[in-house]
Amino acid sequence: MKILVDSGSTKADWIALDEDGSILFTTQTLGLNPEVLTKEELITRLNDRFDILHNKNKVSNLYFYGAGCGTDRMKIFLKQVFQEYFSNAAVTVHEDTYAAVYATTPKNEKAIVCILGTGSNCSYFDGRVLHQKVQSLGYIAMDDCSGNQFGRKLIRGYYFGKMPKDMAAQFEKEYDLDPDSIKHNLYKEPNPNAYLATFAKFLIQHKDDDFCQKIILSDMEDFVENYIKQFENYKEVPVHFIGSIAFYLKDELRQVLEKHGIQLGNVLRRPIDGLIQFHMHNI
Repeated sequence: MKILVDSGSTKADWIALDEDGSILFTTQTLGLNPEVLTKEELITRLNDRFDILHNKNKVSNLYFYGAGCGTDRMKIFLKQVFQEYFSNAAVTVHEDTYAAVYATTPKNEKAIVCILGTGSNCSYFDGRVLHQKVQSLGYIAMDDCSGNQFGRKLIRGYYFGKMPKDMAAQFEKEYDLDPDSIKHNLYKEPNPNAYLATFAKFLIQHKDDDFCQKIILSDMEDFVENYIKQFENYKEVPVHFIGSIAFYLKDELRQVLEKHGIQLGNVLRRPIDGLIQFHMHNI
């Protein structure tokens, strides 16, 4: 049994395949970001799904693509956790950008590939190898135009009184904005970045409002300047996107990219289906 996993900070999609590439089961766990979770928390999230727990000794290969796996230290840590849990499996751990590349980019095509979901990332694929010029420092220092950044800006806008009153009233109806609750989720619970990203749904639902438009377009401009333009050939190759933020704000994304002479390529909400095709034909 071969298992493919595409994990963000919020959730992880799992697909188990037999030797012929037929799907044995699909499931979903909470996100498995090693930068924000302990070994014990990771194991708990695996054990919470019966299909994973019941079949863990039957897995021959595990291919994991995940947020928080951009450094060797995190890859090694997560690989050790999986190797112990799936004791009979050969384990491969890649950062989530590789899943985005394999899902969006035709074989041997050059492209810039971006992730805009709970977090954000951007890499250049030369047709063979993935290149990154900037090492991500995680959700506090970076993650421009991500769900967690949008959530942070909405909360700040609400508490600083910048959010329009009618919108603030709606915001209060949809979310628990008690300061103690917010601080507990930010500083006491795992995955504060995923918690912040839950507020992004509100931004998308009200994206035509001037207040939300300003946040969206400003962060997209930052993403272009800080991420995409780090690659000198950014006007010469397509720029593909993976993630819910990119998917649901595709029109705004196209508007900003066209302003900078950038070619928008494929935009997918999640890469897991593309990963099936890749692994059936390449591994």
